[in-house]
Amino acid sequence: MRKNFTKMKRLFALAMLALMLNSCNNNDEENDNTSADVTVIKSPAVKTIAYNLIAQYPHDTASYTEGLEFYNGKLYESGGDYANSVLQFGDVVTGKIEKKNKMGTDKIFGEGITILNGKLYQLTYTTNVAYVYDVNDISKVIKTFPWPYEGWGMTNNRTDLFISTGGADIYTVDPETFKIKSTLHVHDDNGPVFNVNELEYVEGFVWANIYQSKDIIKINPQTGAIVGKMNFNNLPGKDSVANRTEYFNGIAYDSTKKSFFVTGKRWPKIYELKIN
Repeated sequence: MRKNFTKMKRLFALAMLALMLNSCNNNDEENDNTSADVTVIKSPAVKTIAYNLIAQYPHDTASYTEGLEFYNGKLYESGGDYANSVLQFGDVVTGKIEKKNKMGTDKIFGEGITILNGKLYQLTYTTNVAYVYDVNDISKVIKTFPWPYEGWGMTNNRTDLFISTGGADIYTVDPETFKIKSTLHVHDDNGPVFNVNELEYVEGFVWANIYQSKDIIKINPQTGAIVGKMNFNNLPGKDSVANRTEYFNGIAYDSTKKSFFVTGKRWPKIYELKIN
């Protein structure tokens, strides 16, 4: 399925890099008999974040969820899967879709979204373009930006955009030019963490799905260090649509109620939760 080939390429590249580094280290040992003390600074162990599920709501099982955003009382969603890709919004409690833009093609695959200054930004998977809409009219694109990498997840801190591309990096991007301003290397106490996917910025931290897992991580946007993790292995009712549900993905935040919404690709439910 989508992104699996990309993941295989990344793992192969990492394996080759490890072999090269091992070879270099062996050569260094042969040519250098000196020794030195090396100080390695490690991030603290990642803490588990406890939460309470407080509600379940119906979710559009046709949506291959890539981006999720709660804005002005409405739940906005970007769904992928090429020709089935959509941009839509509706009522989170009833699950009723109020507006749907069928924007996908056999080449265009909808990805992460975020809303900033009245504009909705949407990434695409491999076509190296980002779309901009008026948040009040998602039926037509008002601007496009080139993007040099795959598009995965996106959020903002009310000033800059944050964009993930499936690796261990999150890019800080100027929303007016789409130029990269800096790069954040996501890591835990064991090193880089890959498959960073859908993003949400909440109270000074970036939260992210890890693709092909049921984990959401909490990232310090100044250092890239993962400071906490939530696991969702035991969500009720997530597999009730046989052979259609796929990976856990999608994070939205209601700042008024201070609650999160999470779901998955074609899942029948959206879950509301609060951090303990």
